[in-house]
Amino acid sequence: MHAFTRKTKIGISLALAAALAASVASRALAEDSELTVFDWSGYEEPAFHPGYVAKYNDSPAFTFFGDEDEAFEKIRAGFKADLAHPCSQSVVKWREAGLLQPLDTSKIAGWNDLNPGIMAMKNLATTEDGKAWFMPWDWGNTALTYNSEKIKPEEVTSLKAFADPKFKGRVSIGDNVDDAYALASLVIGLKDWTQMTDAQFAEASAFLREVHKNVRLYWTDSTEIVQALGGGEVDLAWAWNDAGTQLANEGRPFVINRDTTEGLTTWVCGYVHLKDAPGKADKAYDFLSAVNSDPEVAKYIVSDWGYGHANAKAMEAVDPEVLEDKGYADVAKFVDKTLFQSPVPTDLKSRMIAEFEKIKAGY
Repeated sequence: MHAFTRKTKIGISLALAAALAASVASRALAEDSELTVFDWSGYEEPAFHPGYVAKYNDSPAFTFFGDEDEAFEKIRAGFKADLAHPCSQSVVKWREAGLLQPLDTSKIAGWNDLNPGIMAMKNLATTEDGKAWFMPWDWGNTALTYNSEKIKPEEVTSLKAFADPKFKGRVSIGDNVDDAYALASLVIGLKDWTQMTDAQFAEASAFLREVHKNVRLYWTDSTEIVQALGGGEVDLAWAWNDAGTQLANEGRPFVINRDTTEGLTTWVCGYVHLKDAPGKADKAYDFLSAVNSDPEVAKYIVSDWGYGHANAKAMEAVDPEVLEDKGYADVAKFVDKTLFQSPVPTDLKSRMIAEFEKIKAGY
């Protein structure tokens, strides 16, 4: 939800990292100036939009944000781009602020194949007047991830483990208010955080204060938590799928536990068409079609990133063994114990933001 960063392998040298950065910078100069995508770092990889590259022999121009609040403020201040990649809990806020224009779904290949369960999320893709504002695309979890050489499975059957004193100094959760309160909501037994009462807010905040006592670091992106886990700095994390997936793909002893007593949280991210977009609308819709309908994109996002693709038909092309391995084989079971990060009331979100800052500061 969610912020994603370019995947960085453990042990990569600083020299190689610098060379890669220089390479990316040089490629940016050659990108298609008629389409600008405001995105999380990492999603500029051509493997996410091969159909667009095939048609135009180029990728769009990408510019990046660190989190959705930063992106919101930048756009509201006048930054111009064509498409942006927020997550479900931000869509209503962006729409109500007048930052978006409705999508012409007739121009998006595979729109009718989007997962019905995801499309049914409250206040997500469409409004009562039938206008579509958001194309769900990638979805995944924030889940308990641990080093199986240092922690026994029976020690982390519950999300309450994050507050267990035995893990003091060994824990990391994201510097992300949505993921933090999703964790706390699950622990207090709340699956629909849009209905959070004042008493539940206080209870959830109290749990996060207990977790804070154990936190060694609040990670800000996937590279940071992958390095912290892989380097032994922390052993237990509340992390996105790609962290555990990267480490496991490298043969490292890390496990994503999707079956804790309380469950896990699911976020859905996707693309919006920004108001007053300066580029070519046809290219914007070609990009949306390319990322939405291509089964090769679904295969890549599941196998390499550990995320699901919102297009149900594209997901059918993924090897069943890969779906099983990544936890997407039985979607009905998958969502049974999940808190969907649906948009929360604006006043509640503001309270969460303010309280989380106090918690991280030790108050």
